[in-house]
Order: sequence, then structure tokens, then C-alpha cells
Amino acid sequence: MSSHATLTRTVAEWIVHQGATALPDETNHHVRRMLLDHLAGVAASSVGEVSAAVGVHVARTYQGSTATAIGHGRTSALGAAVLNGTNGHGIESDEGYTPGSMHPTSVVFPAVFAVAQERGISGERVLRAAAIGMELACRLADAGPPAPRNRHFHNTPVAGVFGAAAAVSVLLDLDSDGVANALGLAGSHAGGVFEFLGGSAEVKRFHPGKAARDGITSADLAEAGLTGPTTILEGRDGYFAAFAGEEGTDWFADTVTRGLGAEWVLLRTYVKPYPCCRHLHGAIDAMLALREEFDLDPDTIASIEVGTFAIATRHAGRVLDTVLQGQLSLPYTVAVAALTGSVTLTDFSETARRDRRTIALMDKVVVRLDEAADASYPKTGRPADVTVVTTDGARYQHRVEQPYGEPTNPMSDADLEVKAYGLLEPVIGLAGAKTLVEACWNFDTLDFLDELDSAVRSAKPA
Repeated sequence: MSSHATLTRTVAEWIVHQGATALPDETNHHVRRMLLDHLAGVAASSVGEVSAAVGVHVARTYQGSTATAIGHGRTSALGAAVLNGTNGHGIESDEGYTPGSMHPTSVVFPAVFAVAQERGISGERVLRAAAIGMELACRLADAGPPAPRNRHFHNTPVAGVFGAAAAVSVLLDLDSDGVANALGLAGSHAGGVFEFLGGSAEVKRFHPGKAARDGITSADLAEAGLTGPTTILEGRDGYFAAFAGEEGTDWFADTVTRGLGAEWVLLRTYVKPYPCCRHLHGAIDAMLALREEFDLDPDTIASIEVGTFAIATRHAGRVLDTVLQGQLSLPYTVAVAALTGSVTLTDFSETARRDRRTIALMDKVVVRLDEAADASYPKTGRPADVTVVTTDGARYQHRVEQPYGEPTNPMSDADLEVKAYGLLEPVIGLAGAKTLVEACWNFDTLDFLDELDSAVRSAKPA
């Protein structure tokens, strides 16, 4: 494999080669899993306030009718990518890749679907393009952490825009020079900072939509003849230099190229059982395990201590003015798990967030740094240790090394369907949910997107 001095070219050549090669059966099936999880989240999110706000912007800015924005009708390819990407991340239900701390589906699928609809492309080629884009996004995100996060960047849009550009390049049949230029152009679009976290600003939801749109733009401009730096990944002023730092210290080229073409790292993406930040899931799992094993009465809990990795400890907010603040709060979600035995989308409604019993228990949750957990994240796990002390002085402790849904603690296809039905039925009903589930498993055309869009729009209040 080439040295890091030709990293962008090496990646571009792989994209072209893989674009002409059928996916392995295991990868093909896994991409369909990712598709089902993604579209269930898009449909559930598309009836929300953030979707409505972005929909107003798209209607004003991206007129057209070549692609489907689920819940909003037909628009241009860029408009559909913006809306579907935003909605993919809109309720915190989207899968992710722990080693890279990013969500590839919410960037790559919207870009691929919009261009495939615009260009009349269907079948296995669409899934292949999506797989290639998500694979690249995962590898790029994994090559640098935690350096980008420590520099305040959000890996999902920062690495995701390259994945979207790569995937669309496959659909456009760009040669290796064209792909390298598309990646170079994507580098100038890479962006997204974590300042949303402090005030729980909803721009977080928009980040994947922005990256999906910009990935399309990058590939389209490359096809039209605009050049980008073909050393964008490894260059002195390139992507890794800007977002990570020094090669061999802050980022590692071998992470991008190792096994490329033979091993699919996207097979190690996780599925979220709970619609909230993934950093919270280990603690939720531990709390649920304690509740079940010891039949804990929430009214007897005197304190709950959560020990976890450093990035997760930053999610200790107690202000619950918005849905996002609840979805990013370890104290709140752990309290909900202790009280109800589950964490569902309804637990983030305004009524639920103002529940006095939940708030009282949340105030008993303390979040601390666990050094062993911090040493594990992100390469080997997302550990969380929960200790409950009851009013009679009894102590109960449970540690989770990997939350449910990770490849080493996987969610089955059947349980994935249960999750999908739970998100879809309230919006499009049982029959509509069944149709979408079957369309994802049997994917060979994008015709079902308009049917899903119509079902979602029918469910919206007039």
C-alpha cells in the first residue's frame, strides 16, 4: 500500500476500483441494516420542529423536483440532501462508528439517494456507492481521534463530507483524477464545531445535511472540471494537518489504508437502542441492568454515581429547556432509565422533561471521570460504571464495557426491526412501517422514497 505521501491518490484509486466491484454478501446485508435504521430515523424526525425550519429554508433556496425530501415532497438534489441529512440526525437515533466517533449514514445516504434519483440510477450500484462513502468516512474519522474533538470539531460533518463526495463520485463514474479532485474540493467544505453543545443549539442536527449537500457539490464540481488539491488528506495544509495535527502522533495514515479493499470497517458500526447521544448509552445500560437485577425501587435511591470516559463526562448538563439538552444529558437519561426501565423518544418531550420525580432523581446523579474507561475510549470500548446507593445504605454496582448495539454486543436483525417499527408506526402506521422495512431488506430501487414521503406528509397536522 502506498505511503502517506500519496494517501489521497491511494484512496481515489480504491474508490474507482471498488466502484466497479460487487459488495461482499456480508457488507451488502450490513448496508441494508444501516439503510433501515437510517430511514426509520429520517421518517420519525421529519415531523419535528427542526425539520420544519430547515424545510422552510430548502423551499426558499433549493427549488426543483428531481429528488425526494422525506416529509417535504420533491425538491432539488441539494435540497433533498440537506433535509434528509438533517432528519437522519434529527432525533439522535442514527447509528455510528465508535473508533471515529461519527455517524456515516446521515451524511452518505442522503447524498447518494438525491443524486441517484436525479440521474436515474438504481439497484445494487446505489448501495455500493453508499458503502464506499461510509467506509471512507469511518476510516478517516478513525485515523485522528481524539485530536479533532480536542480541537472542537464534530467528526460527523468533518469526515462525512469526504464520504459523501466519494459516494457521489462513484455514481458519476469519475476516474481516479476526478475522484481525487472531488476529495480535494470536499476538504474545503469540511467543517462543524462543537460549540452547539454548550447551549444545545439545534445546528447540530443540520451538520450531516450540510455535509451531504457539500459532498454532492464537490463531486459535481469535479465532474464539471474544477480542480481541488489532490493531496488534500496528507498535505502540509490539508485535512489531517488542519483537523488533527502531526502524522504519526495525532493521526495515522495506516488507519485509512490498512486492509482497504479487503476489510470493511463499516461492519463495525453500532445501532442505537435509545434516541440520545451514544456517549450516554453505557450508563443507561448499566442502570437498566441494576434496576432489573436488584428490583430497585427508584424512591429508595439516595445517590447514583456514573464513572465514564472524559468526553462522556462533558455531557453532565442539567438544564432541560430543549429536547437536545435532554438527549445530551447523562444525569437525565440515567434518571429516566432508573424510573421507567427504558429510554424512548417520548421521554424527551416537554412534559417528560418537566416531570418533578425525574428531576428530583436526576439531582442525585453524579458524573465523574473513570480513568480506566478513559483509557479504553474510543479504540476498545465506551465503558461506564454505575453505582447506586439506597436510603438504607445498600450499594449496587454494574459496569458496562460496550453498550448494547456495538459489534461486540450486537443488535439482531429482529431487534433492529423492533426499533424501526417503534420509530415508524407513530408516524406512518403499521402498514406503512411494514412496507418500508421490506423495501430496505429487498432494496433494488428508490421508488419507495416517494411513497414514504407521501405517508409522512399525510401524518403531519394540517
